Amino acid sequence: MSLQLERISFSFQDKRVLHDVSFDVNRGEFVAIIGSSGSGKSTLLHVIGGLLNPNCGAVFLNGKDVTNKAGNISYMPQEASLFPWRTVLENTLLGQELTAEVHKERAKQLLEKANLGHVMDAYPYELSGGMKQRVAFIRSLLCPQPIICLDEPFSALDAFTRLDMQKWLLNIWEEHERSVLFVTHDLEEAIFLADKIVVLSTNPATVKKVVHVPFQRPRDERILQEVQFFQLKRDIMQMIVQHT
Repeated sequence: MSLQLERISFSFQDKRVLHDVSFDVNRGEFVAIIGSSGSGKSTLLHVIGGLLNPNCGAVFLNGKDVTNKAGNISYMPQEASLFPWRTVLENTLLGQELTAEVHKERAKQLLEKANLGHVMDAYPYELSGGMKQRVAFIRSLLCPQPIICLDEPFSALDAFTRLDMQKWLLNIWEEHERSVLFVTHDLEEAIFLADKIVVLSTNPATVKKVVHVPFQRPRDERILQEVQFFQLKRDIMQMIVQHT
């Protein structure tokens, strides 16, 4: 399932936040959106999810116009947003319950694979930050929508937990081949995870460039030390600084 954005513009009152934003997410592709704080990344996700209606432009899902129509994407915010009165297993099943397609055994299998089988009946307050994020992503993965949008899901984690979560996310994504749109302000994270990176300017956000990441899959943390990785990071950082 593919996602296409065509010339999206959006304003809050008199402030233009997005201007003429266009890019594609192809089937099974991992696409990162990066830009400075306040560049409109989260606003763009809200437009894609149908929560905000753009002033002009359109959002297409597999060729069908879904502009200003909710329920077409699976969304994971910065916070895990788990319901405290539901167990880990019950939280992962929420998206399926809303569509009347509950597959409890599938949820159990994914929790086991994420090393969460032993806390399946626990409650969110009993989990670490990384464990909560894994539960939230499994919930997104189990939703029937073909596109998963992740809004800086690892920003609150420490560096070591963050890297572990990034590697775990790649392993799960490579196995399930879902289309992912990943918002981050962390350039290393974007390069490590993505097939391509959409670089946004600020005030308003426009697409300065779509950068195709040259590293082969599967990936591991060794690429973080490669000269090509540092060169790509430097080049993208210069784009962001020049257009902030």
